[in-house]
Amino acid sequence: MICISVTPESRRLARADLLNASRQGDLIELCLDHLVKSPDIADLLDAVDKPILITCRRSQDGGKWTGNEEDRLQLLRQAIVAEPDWIELDLDIASKVPRYGKTRRVVAYTSLYSPLGSTRSEIDEVFEKAQAADADVVKFTWPTPTLEAAWPLLSTVSQKRDLPVVGMGLGPCGLTFSLLGRKYGSPWIYAALEHGMEAYEGQPTVGDLDEIHRWRSISGSTRFIAVDGFDDGALAMVGVFNQAAESAGLDARWLPLAWQDTSRLKQMFEKLKIQGVVGRPGGDAQLGELADRREEALGEDGPVDLLMHKDGAWQGFGCLWRAALLALEEAIGGGDRPLDRRNVMVIGTGPLARTMIFGASRRHGLVSISGGNDRAAQQLASDTGARYVPVQNLYDTLVDVVVLADPALELGPGRGQLNPSFLRPPMLVTDVAAGREDSEALTEARSRGCPVVEPETVWWGMAESLFRSITGQELPPDIRQH
Repeated sequence: MICISVTPESRRLARADLLNASRQGDLIELCLDHLVKSPDIADLLDAVDKPILITCRRSQDGGKWTGNEEDRLQLLRQAIVAEPDWIELDLDIASKVPRYGKTRRVVAYTSLYSPLGSTRSEIDEVFEKAQAADADVVKFTWPTPTLEAAWPLLSTVSQKRDLPVVGMGLGPCGLTFSLLGRKYGSPWIYAALEHGMEAYEGQPTVGDLDEIHRWRSISGSTRFIAVDGFDDGALAMVGVFNQAAESAGLDARWLPLAWQDTSRLKQMFEKLKIQGVVGRPGGDAQLGELADRREEALGEDGPVDLLMHKDGAWQGFGCLWRAALLALEEAIGGGDRPLDRRNVMVIGTGPLARTMIFGASRRHGLVSISGGNDRAAQQLASDTGARYVPVQNLYDTLVDVVVLADPALELGPGRGQLNPSFLRPPMLVTDVAAGREDSEALTEARSRGCPVVEPETVWWGMAESLFRSITGQELPPDIRQH
């Protein structure tokens, strides 16, 4: 079930909020602490035919209650007499509000600023106290900015216990918890009705859970593939993959997450049965640290944008360079080996540039390299067998294809910059560090009449490569139309 919180300030608005939430949620949390005047709770319960969970939280628990504690307890006792479907009670006061009628009890542990300790004894202690307070469900709320912070909560919900567990993670990995909670049988997960009504920054909306994460079809057997990040680009990729998996009938979903410390990450992935991790386009150094082996194109420090657990080891792959190379060849056209004998200039000296040199060389391009740091460019050329071209000689060099592979590239006439006058037709230009959006260099190249490989083309190529590598299937052709 999805639980939608409503936080009305007046009794009149409360009925409207309940009605709106009832159209999309399965359970509605009615937060009494936001109301200016005492409500007629029985009247509000009659407003909708969906189950209602009554809460009244103190500021220390993230609520807006400004009265004294005795008045709050009295309000909760009055609420339970109205027999809502559920009532939430803080762990420290649950024993002061006795069970009444058919109302089920959520006993809540909340820590707004730090998670409960990761030791099992601390978590077990909360369960013991909740059970003693006659709980039907135990709820945990704490900060989850990273997977490490969310881990005690994830470990708790993934284990079979006498009492069901729900959780509200405050921060990006709260979404991670919600999706895994669905897999492991949490009675409900929390969502905002719409953007602008989030209980905390980053909380997913009902629309997000349906359209991006396809949460309704997640089951105990669903296999998760992790995706690094919660930015718009990462969530766009998650949405494409989940739609494609559903279209292809695959019981798999892509799980956005974030981390800081890699020391226990493999063990966490293995415990959650995560068999693959999609990194950021262009690679992630932290993701690369986890690779026991890397494909040849990546060398020792190449950008790992896909990590797969195969044959008992975590193997690192690069999908961006393949997608960029394929997009280049499609733009050139003309047979099986479009890059054969063409002059390819790679601008950049980092790991991303190295993979593009590898790919273009394998496709028989005549590869040269240049970059803002002459010494680094010269060393990379020596390491890869490419031709080194000093920046000051770029304008006099014959170039058919320009591959921009430097995320920090700056245009200009200064030292370490790329002079825009270098870009001239009929050079074909691609920026593999651009992501899905135009870069300044691509905009400049297009304005000067150069044909360019559109970032959107490379992005979709990478999505197709990742989906194929993970599932062994082609991305359904109708996905691009949405």
